[in-house]
Amino acid sequence: MLKNYLKIAWRNLIRNKSFSLLNILGLSIGLAVTGLILIWINFEIGFDQFHERKDRIYEVYNKFPVDGEIWTWNSTPKVMAPTIKKDYPEVERISRYFYDTEFLFAQNDKRIKSTGTIVDPDFLYMFSFPLLEGDIATVLEDVNSVVVTETFAKKLFGNESAVGQIIKVDNADSFVVTGILKDLPNNSAFDFEFLMPWAYIHQKGWDDENWSNNSVATFAMLHEGTSYNDFANKIKTLRKNYDKDSPEMVTFLYPFTRSWLYSEFENGKEIGGRIDMIRMFSIIGIIILVIACINFMNLSTARSEKRAKEVGIRKVVGARKTALVGQFLGESILISFIAALLAFLIILLCLPAFSTLIEKPLSLNITHIEFWLTALSVVLFTGIIAGSYPALYLSGFKPSSVLKGTFKKMNAAITPRKVLVVLQFSAAIILITASIIVTQQLDKVQDRQTGYAKNNLIYTIIEGDVEKNYPLIKEELLASGIAASVTKTGSPITESWSNSWNFEWRGKDKDNKTLVHRLPADDAVVKTFGLELIEGRDFNLANYPTDSTAVIINESAVTLMGFEEPLGQMIKDNGIDWHVIGVVKDFVMNSPFQKIEPMAIEGAKAWFNVIHLKFNDAIGTKQGLATAETIFRKYNPEYPFHYEFVDKQYAQKFNDEQRTSELVSLFTLLAIFISCLGLFGLASYMAENRIKEIGIRKVLGASVQSITTLLSKDFLKLVLIAILLAVPVSWYFMSMWLEEFAYRITISWWTFALSGILALTIALITVSYQAIKAAIVNPVKSLRTE
Repeated sequence: MLKNYLKIAWRNLIRNKSFSLLNILGLSIGLAVTGLILIWINFEIGFDQFHERKDRIYEVYNKFPVDGEIWTWNSTPKVMAPTIKKDYPEVERISRYFYDTEFLFAQNDKRIKSTGTIVDPDFLYMFSFPLLEGDIATVLEDVNSVVVTETFAKKLFGNESAVGQIIKVDNADSFVVTGILKDLPNNSAFDFEFLMPWAYIHQKGWDDENWSNNSVATFAMLHEGTSYNDFANKIKTLRKNYDKDSPEMVTFLYPFTRSWLYSEFENGKEIGGRIDMIRMFSIIGIIILVIACINFMNLSTARSEKRAKEVGIRKVVGARKTALVGQFLGESILISFIAALLAFLIILLCLPAFSTLIEKPLSLNITHIEFWLTALSVVLFTGIIAGSYPALYLSGFKPSSVLKGTFKKMNAAITPRKVLVVLQFSAAIILITASIIVTQQLDKVQDRQTGYAKNNLIYTIIEGDVEKNYPLIKEELLASGIAASVTKTGSPITESWSNSWNFEWRGKDKDNKTLVHRLPADDAVVKTFGLELIEGRDFNLANYPTDSTAVIINESAVTLMGFEEPLGQMIKDNGIDWHVIGVVKDFVMNSPFQKIEPMAIEGAKAWFNVIHLKFNDAIGTKQGLATAETIFRKYNPEYPFHYEFVDKQYAQKFNDEQRTSELVSLFTLLAIFISCLGLFGLASYMAENRIKEIGIRKVLGASVQSITTLLSKDFLKLVLIAILLAVPVSWYFMSMWLEEFAYRITISWWTFALSGILALTIALITVSYQAIKAAIVNPVKSLRTE
């Protein structure tokens, strides 16, 4: 029986090649999109799930009320880890994680810059990063020990054994390689090539016991059997005993297993994170697969008359409805399997490009049984969903009506097939609208005025002898003519590295905890960045030595502090009284999607990490970079000259949204294409069934235009209904998405109008092709054929 069903299914595929091709092509694209999205989701949800003790590991977070809201963040004081270990016996292991640090490693003639971190010895006990060589108990015991990954070891030592080798760090300290780590997997939030012991921080004088200096991550591992809820209640008042400035700050532990996907908070509550993106594209993948299944349903039921007699005869000779349902479901599953093979080829071809687009190293784990079980489940599910309605519909025919020739097609105002077409195009229109709005939002933010001049501006990190030789470097850069201006700052202009709510000024409300960003800066910061001075002046230590304790504030800071005449006002920060010498127009330093926050540009008494260089417009960039490299290498010979263009760094702020826009646009095009395949097939079948009617109408004088209109209008009515359904749905969801951004567009009516016009145009082109093709057929031929 099964063999017979397969034969019939195969013969039906071969007999109706065009419809089979449309079904298989639509389903294969739907399955391919779903497959790519599933591979991406599997990669994301697998982040850091390989750690053996992951269920007992937590990251230390803080909660603090600021301006009526509860702020949540995961940076902690350096002193927190030893305090927790001392006061809470429930904690088995704890480690600080010094945010990614870059050092210059020297081994003989090799000079390699690498990014790693500094941790407590417990780190390797907590996280499953296997040691290929070395003893976990001793590798981070000595202050001058270093553990490197196998790839970094090869960079430094080639094929020689690395353990026991001595390397120099930042041209100052010698370290002994005590262990070799297996390279970190791609799906880990950690990204380092070396680990150094926390004792090195202490030796360098970088350690402190300042509870207001939230500068490191802290990870804690609880003893087995410890109640998380009980411990959470116990640790939340930790700061009350130690932090005099913020005793009301709450300490809590956040599960490490959730940190990659869910670590976004609003008003103290977890609201999502990367999981939102995964959910959004999961829904898009399901929509595209459903659109492909709707194609199958519609095309299968549209051909119902051709199989009606087959069903009638089978029922007369004793076939039960369940057997017929099984036969038709088997046919749809067979088509689904054929489509799956084509989808697998599409995935193999597209996976590298898709990985590049989303910037993730995705791969097919075809050696894992889970991969094949998931693939089989998706294929069977698709076949059953796509074939369920046609199977029930076809198996429900009454043999008496069919064999007498009184079987009637569905011509009611509302039929399941029409409903499915409406749903299909509604989904496509929602995606079109989403694509337009995402693009509009991205364009708006990219066109936002930054408040500073990005062009011909570079920055380089201060390292080695640069700080010591800065006056000579600056003088030579200006004398060479390549630089219009040069300044030192605490961070790049594109990001804030320091902020505080402990700024003080006259008239400040004691309950005011608004965050103020600080940017330490040297002479000519306004000139170098091209900031717009509203009042006052730039830093100039040569003419005004007291500028070392001067501060320039932005408009938002003036508003916050309530200064009617800001110049000469005093602001206290880090124990220093800063006097205001200037006010600049607000400029975008952090996210261009959010509002600009208060900023204090503090004078030369602050600290510096970065040099900004504004090239002379008359000098070519290539010449300027070559000269700058020569000067920096002259005064800092042990370090390579590494720089970043500010405009490129600023452009990277849009990477996530740009990627979202590209993905939504891509999937929208695929959804439209699949919808058009189905519409094309339905239009083709409609024209075929009405060929005699068309012939008679032409004999009676009907024009090609009138026949085309007759055949097209029913489909266009369905698309219009789809537009009416899609507009409120797309408005609701896209309004919610835009709420994430403080700087955002207002959704205009023409956005929905454009989506509707596009959908109508695409449907009209698709249907009109078949309608015109049928309308121009010679009526003599069509009537003779009957």
